[in-house]
Amino acid sequence: MEADRAVLKKTALGSPAGWLVFGFGSGLSPWAPGTMGTLVAVPVALFLKSLDPVWFWSILVLVFCLGTVLCGRISDKLGMHDHGGIVWDEMVGYWLATALVPVRWQWLLAAFVLFRLFDIFKPWPIRQLDKKVSGGFGIMIDDVVATLYTLILLAVAAEWAAI
Repeated sequence: MEADRAVLKKTALGSPAGWLVFGFGSGLSPWAPGTMGTLVAVPVALFLKSLDPVWFWSILVLVFCLGTVLCGRISDKLGMHDHGGIVWDEMVGYWLATALVPVRWQWLLAAFVLFRLFDIFKPWPIRQLDKKVSGGFGIMIDDVVATLYTLILLAVAAEWAAI
């Protein structure tokens, strides 16, 4: 078990790809690594939200594509599809979840909580995508769908708040 932990740590911290995919090391957390990775994504989301929308969306497309490649490589290196320590998908999912909300703590927190709930409980079709789609794209796509659910609920909340 200790040898497995050492290999995991070396994979996560031994290369720029591992460092990114493991959320700057947050994916090594023994407790809720996906939530820790999403938490690390919050200050980056604040920075991204400060950018012009063209840059914001361009960066999101880039980090999704980068994640597809890097998550696939690291997953192959670990010999396990979507290891719990791979949190780049949660980070990108959270950045996407904040795309359409104002930069106010209530909205950022709501995006965080809703995204994590959808990512953890994986309602249809998230669970099916998680199990059936392989490779880096499979690691990333279920979080994108969790984000879509999050954005739908946030849009409903915004409409309801405007009434």
